[in-house]
Amino acid sequence: MIGAIIDGDPLLQVIWVSLASGLGVTAAYAVAILGASRAVELQRDGRAVEAAVFAIVGIVALGAVLAAIVLGIVALADK
Repeated sequence: MIGAIIDGDPLLQVIWVSLASGLGVTAAYAVAILGASRAVELQRDGRAVEAAVFAIVGIVALGAVLAAIVLGIVALADK
């Protein structure tokens, strides 16, 4: 009886997409924090090239997080 009420395919799609996006956004934010903290630390040690690389990594990861937020808002607005 419950199987007739609940469609399994969209439910499974919601589960795996939310799991993947939750882990992906969390990992991207962690990389952004890592990039920022390592860039500051390396800059203090006088290693400007390595600091710039970590700063770029942090900025790209932060951009991915912001893109995921905008994509989520757009998806909510379309419904």
